[in-house]
Amino acid sequence: MIKLYDFLSCPYGQKVRIVLAEKSLSYDLVPVDLTQGEHRRPEFLRLNPFGRVPVLVDDDTVVYDSTIINEYLEDEYPEPPVLPAVGSSALRSRARLFEDFADTSFTPQVGQLIVEVSKPEADRDQNRLQRLHQGVERVLDYLNNELKGQQFLAGEFSVADIGFAPRLLILGELGIDASANRANVDGWIKRMLERPSIQGLQGISADPVAAG
Repeated sequence: MIKLYDFLSCPYGQKVRIVLAEKSLSYDLVPVDLTQGEHRRPEFLRLNPFGRVPVLVDDDTVVYDSTIINEYLEDEYPEPPVLPAVGSSALRSRARLFEDFADTSFTPQVGQLIVEVSKPEADRDQNRLQRLHQGVERVLDYLNNELKGQQFLAGEFSVADIGFAPRLLILGELGIDASANRANVDGWIKRMLERPSIQGLQGISADPVAAG
């Protein structure tokens, strides 16, 4: 039986839960309350010495880091796939590159924006807010260009799209209209929202506790 140790509003855990849903895999969700420091408890640190969610336990196998968890799930439960087909090396690389870009640039940047917006208005750094808004807008413009003539970022729906979904879908709460003057991004978002794995995702919100 698969167990997923997660904090519902963590975007990286949401990535994993999308993949689990895409593959119709049953699992037990073990909540780890970051607000109570449960990720620093010895029993959790035995699973992940870095003290971060998500962590996946599949029988005797323990895997942490959302990207590595999703690679494990793709290897162990290959159907339906969340990576382009084996042999499509260029597309598989493209999917992984976009997932990494989402993880290391887009998601943290939106997280910083969440933290700033969550402050009382008088305490907000307006220059930082402007920089963060502009940074997110630049990413959206780039994605709009990369999606020309494409349904998804790397062929079929894949980890490339999944990596962006959690933070992309809450931008409206932060005052950013991702679809404005971006027809390709608009269509992409609409296609993702048609998927049950996205529709059923819990915890999508601009929560400063799990902003990173």
